[in-house]
Amino acid sequence: MSGVREIAFDTETTGFDARGDDRITEIGCVELLDFLPTGKTWHAHVNPQREISARVTEITGLTEAFLKDKPLFEDVADGFRDFVSDSPMVAHNADFDRGFINAELERADFDPYPRTRFVDTLVLARQKFPGASNSLDALCKRFEISLASRSTHGALIDAELLAKVYLELKGGRARSFDLNNEENVVEVVLGAVKKRPAPLASLLTAHEQSEHERFVDKVLSDNAIWKRSADY
Repeated sequence: MSGVREIAFDTETTGFDARGDDRITEIGCVELLDFLPTGKTWHAHVNPQREISARVTEITGLTEAFLKDKPLFEDVADGFRDFVSDSPMVAHNADFDRGFINAELERADFDPYPRTRFVDTLVLARQKFPGASNSLDALCKRFEISLASRSTHGALIDAELLAKVYLELKGGRARSFDLNNEENVVEVVLGAVKKRPAPLASLLTAHEQSEHERFVDKVLSDNAIWKRSADY
């Protein structure tokens, strides 16, 4: 394994206009190491300082009353930036999340993140499944990833689902093993095999064993695979 750290993340917002009046209401981040979640996450609700439409509340479950006493983005920006650090950032439809994150960072007097920092799982999915529905929900269903934990679109829940989808798009759990390396394959296989402390006793009688050997000699002659030379 190469020890590559990435951050799967998602944002919830008041709308679609990152450079206009819309603002982030929630951010969720999941740390990945070699495509696998480490268990470390970062999450914050954010006061957008504006009204929230009924449609947004229906989708995200977030209301003005719930968010009014939450911190502003500028108050959580340091925590977010520290968690992300210099790691690549994985998002579904990354241009949307990048647009909102960068708009908020600039309003808080921080430098925006370059486009090259972002990995877009929507682009990866379209390359892998051209012409198919590639929403996060559709990908979860395609990869048989349970959506039971999600009743509304929450940033951290969606980031956790995204982490699972990203792993599958990169080759699944087998991707975390270097299967091109014969020594690694042997180590993985042997590690899964438990040797018996004592071999099981044969259930064959002496007569049955003798009859079996006679049958093999008569029918298979020297073609039995276990009789072939080790150099075959």
